[in-house]
Order: sequence, then structure tokens, then C-alpha cells
Amino acid sequence: MKYKNLGRTDISVSQICLGTMTWGTQNSEAEAHEQMDYSVNKGINFFDTAEMYPTTPVGPETQGRTEEYIGTWFEKTGKRKDVVLATKVAGPGREYLRGGQGPDAANINAAVDASLKRLKTDYIDLYQVHWPNRGHFHFRQNWRYNPFNQDREKVIAEITEILETMGELVKAGKIRAIGLSNETTWGIQKYLTIAEQKGLPRVATTQNEYNLLYRHFDLDLAELSHHEDVGLLAYSPLAGGILTGKYVGGARPAGSRGSINQDIGGRLQPLQEPPVKAYLEIAAKYGIDPSKLALAYCLTKPFMASVIIGATTMAQLETDIASAYVTLPEEALAEIEQVHRKYPMPM
Repeated sequence: MKYKNLGRTDISVSQICLGTMTWGTQNSEAEAHEQMDYSVNKGINFFDTAEMYPTTPVGPETQGRTEEYIGTWFEKTGKRKDVVLATKVAGPGREYLRGGQGPDAANINAAVDASLKRLKTDYIDLYQVHWPNRGHFHFRQNWRYNPFNQDREKVIAEITEILETMGELVKAGKIRAIGLSNETTWGIQKYLTIAEQKGLPRVATTQNEYNLLYRHFDLDLAELSHHEDVGLLAYSPLAGGILTGKYVGGARPAGSRGSINQDIGGRLQPLQEPPVKAYLEIAAKYGIDPSKLALAYCLTKPFMASVIIGATTMAQLETDIASAYVTLPEEALAEIEQVHRKYPMPM
């Protein structure tokens, strides 16, 4: 297992991060503990969660349960110091989370304290804003994205308040570093600029979607990552399981995400099937498991800080972690690029 520092911090994380969003709905507490045990034994030292987890489905009945499972594992094993722990404060729009107000000073402080209690710890290593207060193009919103109705002064004031609050939390020892999620190039750069001007904590990472079917980060975000040392924490590296091939031909395996969330957040629709089949053919040609191919590809990107995997079974987890030891042939990489040129944005 290889390790990288988060941004310009001294926090070193494994190139594979254990994602947790199925714990509490699709996975039991015992299964969550088993996944954490196995992952740590395989060299993973990085867990990612959020105050709103689990998802599939997401709702007030289960909100916070994932953090609770991590907390009971820390309590049982005493391994808190062996783990770099990342969690998130929700953006606006979830009414059951403080009225859906989104991150400001009051809501961030309330969210941090609630997360610390559930996680049974007194500090969070990486604290992230789950999605911006203003509009953004993530979660398949690019088709109706409109930044021209944003209030410029309000946006700057909100970012400043978030950074000032995070700075107070760092001084209090409740968090060590800060990150963003589902952010834009302008948004990340504005956080960096204001932090530099005011002596506030610097953004270390952004957690955005990245996979063979969605490679937006290859463009201006990659340039920002290179010049500003803001690494990508890639979520949905298997496109919600689509890149495993399990949904080809309209299949919906029992218990899968596609059987619970019919379009997997807008990803599962007809345009994605031709490139998925093409990537499956490449995997078969080179004798590589499709999941390993997709994850190993993500690990080739120089902007990648860590790839966030998620599994509902131990077999899936074992396969996903094993991708860290796969080296893709140059010929396979060239064929992947040919498919991408043909299907640049299939979902």
C-alpha cells in the first residue's frame, strides 16, 4: 500500500480510502466492523464518512448511524490513532439536518460536536464541506447548472465564515485539516485565496466524483490541483457499481444499489452502456477484473490523493483493495483513452 500526504499537511493517508456510506442500511454494524478490521490489516489507514450517512436510502431515520458504527469500532479496538478520519458537514437542503440551512458558524459547530459524539473521539483529521451553499454542477446537475443567479457578495461572505469557523475548530483541537467536496475550480481557488489573505486554514483536498465514465477533474481542476497541492479524494470510482458490469443489459442484482436506487443518482441510463461494455472488453482482454481495472486507472492520476472505495460484501472489499497492486499495461491505458474519446460524457 502506498501513502500520500493530504495537500500541504503532514497527514499521510493510504492511496485507498475506506468509504462507509452503506453502513447502517445495506450493511450491519457487525459487517461494518469486519470491513474496518480487514482494511486496517491490509494497510488502509484512511476512513471517510459524513454526518448524513448512510445513503441508499438516505433519511432522518438512519442519519448519523454510520458515524456511530465507526465510533463503536474505535471503542472496541482502541485503534483511533491508527486511522486518519474524515467526515463532512452537510450542505443545504436536508430539512432533517438543522432545518436544511447548510454550513455557517452555528451549523458547523453543531455538526462537529454531534459527529465527535457519534464517532467517540475528540478530534477529526479531515473535516469537509459536503457540498456548497451556492448552486453547483455535481450530482448530475450539470444539465441545469446556472451560476448567473448567485449573489457574489453573499457567496464570498459564506466562504469566509466557513473558513473562520474552521480556523476556530483547528485552534480548539477538534479538527486537524479542512477539505471540500463537490466543489468547482473557482470555489476551491476562492477558499485558497481568502485563507491566504486572512491567515486561515488551507484547503487540503476536494472530494469529487471521478471514474472512467466521469472525468471532469482531468481538466481545469487538474491544473488547480497541480499548482495548489489540492489532492482529489475520488468518490464513486466504480460509478456506483456500474463499471463492474453488474447492470449490463438491464440487470438489477438483488441487494445492489441499482435495486434500491433505480438510476443510481442519474448514472444508470442507456448512454453509459456502450462505454461500460467497451471497458469490460478491455478488462477481459488483459485478464483484469473490471473493478480492479477501473480503480487502478484512477490510481494512475497524478492529482489523486486517495480513491474512496465502498463495498457491501467482503468479496467486493477484497477485490477493491487488491486494485492497489495492479499495474495497467500501457496498451490497456491507450485503449481506455480511445474509449473515452468516443464516449467522453456518457452519464
